[in-house]
Amino acid sequence: MARSLTRMDNPQPSGTTRRRITLDVRRPLVTWGARPTVTLDGVGHPAQWGTGTWAVAEDGDTEVGVYCFNRLWRFGTASATVGDADALTYRASVLPVGPGRLTVGRTTR
Repeated sequence: MARSLTRMDNPQPSGTTRRRITLDVRRPLVTWGARPTVTLDGVGHPAQWGTGTWAVAEDGDTEVGVYCFNRLWRFGTASATVGDADALTYRASVLPVGPGRLTVGRTTR
């Protein structure tokens, strides 16, 4: 019996997403060796401190999350829905405990 292929079985090839957002991941004063991780719709991607661009769905329903992780614990978790935003800014908490903040920068409208 042949199985029908769904969208999950055939992801879009790289480079086909036209919409990109800018994500500015600000480094806190005390990181204790932590590195940021960006999640797009629940899928984690290692990231670097600073500004980068990320491909998102054209409809704006993409859930973006960021957290800091070192070998002992995870902290600074924050998330937001992209919507019409062109840019997001992430700031971890001052100390390596507690939640972070993910704020919307520019919007297309």
